[in-house]
Amino acid sequence: MGLREALQTRVLTADGAIGTLLYSYGLDYCHEEMNVTRPEIVEKIHSEYLAAGADVIQTNTYGANAIKLARYGYENRVQEFNTAAVKHAKAAVGTGEQFVLGTIGGVLGIRKSDVTLEEILAAIREQAESLLAGGVDGILLETYYDFEELAATVQMLRQLTDKVIVAQVSMHEPGILQNGMSLNEALIELDALGADVVGMNCRLGPYHSIQAMETVGLPKHAFLSAYPNASLLDVEDGRVVYESEADYFARAAVELVGQGVRLIGGCCGTTPKHIEAVKKRLVGVAPLTKKEIKPVSIEFVRVPEPPVEEPLHSKAKRQRSVIVELDTPRHLEIDAFVKGAKELYEAGADVIMMADNSLASPRISNIAMSSILKLQHGVRALPHLTCRDRNLIGLQSHLMGLDALDLNDILVVTGDPTKVGDFPGATSVYDVSSMELISLIKKLNEGISFSGKSLRKQANFSVAAAFNPNVRVLDRAVSRLEKKIEHGADYFISQPVYTKEKIVEIYEATKHLETPIYIGIMPLTSFKSAEFLHHEVPGIKLSDDALARMEACGDDKGKATAEGVAIAQELLDTACKYFNGIYLITPFLRYDMTLQLMDYVKQFDRQKGAKANV
Repeated sequence: MGLREALQTRVLTADGAIGTLLYSYGLDYCHEEMNVTRPEIVEKIHSEYLAAGADVIQTNTYGANAIKLARYGYENRVQEFNTAAVKHAKAAVGTGEQFVLGTIGGVLGIRKSDVTLEEILAAIREQAESLLAGGVDGILLETYYDFEELAATVQMLRQLTDKVIVAQVSMHEPGILQNGMSLNEALIELDALGADVVGMNCRLGPYHSIQAMETVGLPKHAFLSAYPNASLLDVEDGRVVYESEADYFARAAVELVGQGVRLIGGCCGTTPKHIEAVKKRLVGVAPLTKKEIKPVSIEFVRVPEPPVEEPLHSKAKRQRSVIVELDTPRHLEIDAFVKGAKELYEAGADVIMMADNSLASPRISNIAMSSILKLQHGVRALPHLTCRDRNLIGLQSHLMGLDALDLNDILVVTGDPTKVGDFPGATSVYDVSSMELISLIKKLNEGISFSGKSLRKQANFSVAAAFNPNVRVLDRAVSRLEKKIEHGADYFISQPVYTKEKIVEIYEATKHLETPIYIGIMPLTSFKSAEFLHHEVPGIKLSDDALARMEACGDDKGKATAEGVAIAQELLDTACKYFNGIYLITPFLRYDMTLQLMDYVKQFDRQKGAKANV
């Protein structure tokens, strides 16, 4: 009798975690390498689960694909590791009636920019072919947080083999996938794509796994599976532990079977003791054939009030719009900053933009200063948000705070690495890239948290993305803009540009885009600062002419200021001709220079209007 036929008539007990046991033996390097270097331990683990009563065991191949093995330099050993793993699992089964599933783990989490779906499918196909060649009874796809990845993988494998495919999602929240999709919807789709068994594993313990499965109906064709963790994880003395008694896990397994599960195993923290307890509890328990789904309460998601101010990307599509950057202080004295921000806003800036610890050097929190400017002085603010300083928890919390303060304008940047700043030994987080963060913010605009949970209210963020045109090959930079648009960017703000030719080149390269671009202009204050910007600040390059003109000013500060403004005005002549969006960067809190440039933009528009009326 094959695995598919066995599932039609009875509930099967699968094994538990392999990694947990390898970890307990002190083997915390590449677990898949153990198939070659420590085969006796791998086979021992399989034998212990079989002795505990497991009807189905899985190969030690969760990360045995080229993408995951690359972190160890083993990307060329895919066939070796997978072939050995199948050999050990089958040797443990011997002539018994148990089944072997070839395990393939999900690749993507929230972060997606490191590898494409096409690359993932190619790597998984290579792994699957090795597992199938070894003679597994089916393929187990487990710990998939990204549903698109899992669906595409099932489609690809269904064309590759007619053997059993078990497709399991992982959830951050009970009953809800990372993309906000319900577990029931996901399993229905996987069933339709050809999976033989559909279900969930990892992340959740028995209690929340039961909650999730209560909302799931019996699939039309496939059977249900569940591989919960032993419990929620804890950390003791730097080691991950799971607090769960085997009998508690086994009683939960009975409840899961009562929700229609036919293949019940364990994930992180489970051991042969858990599986032995499950097997004993399930003696004589018949599979469920009919089920009523527990109604899911649909939370009302409130639509936000329309923003009082017009979104910047909307304004820039139809008329002149000016963003002014004024970085928050590095010290605790804020009076000069507030005075400058007020003057710039009253002079006609649409918004005052503040960087998020630019060049990885600490400044007063831009969310704090944005709040002060908005609530105390009526100044519209646009804070940056960097991926460098906060993990996913901090990023979502920060964004929820911005929404609570009604600060809807935001610029998302990846951020300069910490090694360039005041604390080179500090940790750079980078849980996500700027593109991924833009996508996550757009989820907040739908009322969905990063983990897929309802936020009860939609956020209302207008999201800007950074654009560095100061590169050798502009087409590549434009390709990045197009990708950011796909992720949800509403408009772009460029690094400062210092040649008229570059501005025209940017226009020609981006005129096919409907997404507005704010061209960055920053006046130079001295030859020394010009050299610093040109040689040391990433993404900024000056023209030879600009450097020569600033050098000619010598130590005369007044002359240098006037020349810096003059150079910027010449650039504005070109920028205002081709772009509605102008981004003025205030150097060293010298907002007097920025005020001159704002007046110049107004003069340009008045002259343009006068000519149009002639």
